[in-house]
Amino acid sequence: MAKTDLPRLAILGAGPIGLEAALYARRLDLPVKIYERGRVGEHWLRWGQVQLFTPFGMNTTPLGRAAIKTNNARHEFPAETACITGKEHVSAYLDPLAKVDALRGCLHAGTLVLQIGRHATLKGDDPGETRRARQPFRLLVREGNQRERIEEADIVLDCTGTFKHRWLGDGGIPAVGEMAAEPHIAYGLEDVLGERRGAYAGRNILLVGSGYSAATTVTCLATLAEKHPDTWVTWLARGATTLPIKRVAGDPLRERDRLAVRANTLATRVDANVEFHPQTVIDAIESAGPDKGFRVSARAAGKPFTRDVDRIIANVGYTPDSDLYRELQVHECYASAGPRKLALALALADQRGQDSLKQSSQGAETLRSPEPNFYILGAKSYGRNSNFLLRVGFDQIREVFSLISGKPNLDLYKKP
Repeated sequence: MAKTDLPRLAILGAGPIGLEAALYARRLDLPVKIYERGRVGEHWLRWGQVQLFTPFGMNTTPLGRAAIKTNNARHEFPAETACITGKEHVSAYLDPLAKVDALRGCLHAGTLVLQIGRHATLKGDDPGETRRARQPFRLLVREGNQRERIEEADIVLDCTGTFKHRWLGDGGIPAVGEMAAEPHIAYGLEDVLGERRGAYAGRNILLVGSGYSAATTVTCLATLAEKHPDTWVTWLARGATTLPIKRVAGDPLRERDRLAVRANTLATRVDANVEFHPQTVIDAIESAGPDKGFRVSARAAGKPFTRDVDRIIANVGYTPDSDLYRELQVHECYASAGPRKLALALALADQRGQDSLKQSSQGAETLRSPEPNFYILGAKSYGRNSNFLLRVGFDQIREVFSLISGKPNLDLYKKP
């Protein structure tokens, strides 16, 4: 690349961070390609029936709103304080953002990035040397028609999020038989009161997890059981407490607190078609085949525990996909699987007892990787840490472009 050429950006993922990063780049007149394996906001659409904890105003940027309004002056946004669903956010903001003039021709939907490397450079070559940065990135991509090709870029922003599910077994590895049963287990947030209602009404369901996803699922299943009394939920969690969902003292996000209270109430009641078992780990899963149920063997407080169930919902968290950059020099945290510098900063913040709502970006330097011009942004940058907020991701975008441009004070979000 000649010094006078503008760097070519490849952005992986057309979710909220990928689209905002692309818009920021286009405002700086940088050439951009966005690679999205599915649809715009694909992961959001998969749990789109769920209401967000954070209000609409926290999940958008001035740059994005202005671009949408310029493209369509009559477009109406939800109220700044409205807590809308994931699907509503895609419809009200992400889809219109993907269609603004500045991003025309940039988005390549239905295009999967399989691997990233560097031209004529292996993973172990030239660590810490500037000559590594002079070699362009090579992206192996596959379109929906299964045709593969190589594309090049000078800067890569990985905004693919954390969509790979974790496993049910003790120690975080698959339970015996889980990998074979995987196609029949629901690892995400099922729409049990909508499209998937028929799959769960009147069924015996095993729910595993102790986070807000599990809290969302159990409250929806309890609501389903009110109209379908044959519905029964066995809820398992690894923790020892009888109140599985940790509440935030004085939680400013009211919807989050309401959810925690409701889920904890269901865990302690005996009349809501929910039985809760703390301190329980799964040892084995036997699948009888599609829609034929499972036999689950576990240990509850060290004692054998067996259930025959119709459905399994595993709300046990997500993990980043590092296969994309296995040939790059990326330094990962051994605990969170996020970028090392940022993970250390987040760990120090967590030790101070900082709630996710009070978090801010940890600074531009925490986004640097040993691999020159390769950056991980958004939820993926947090690895297994689930406290990520879009507001932090927008700060990351501002910071990464201050690094790319060499202008520390660059801020396109600041009002003139």
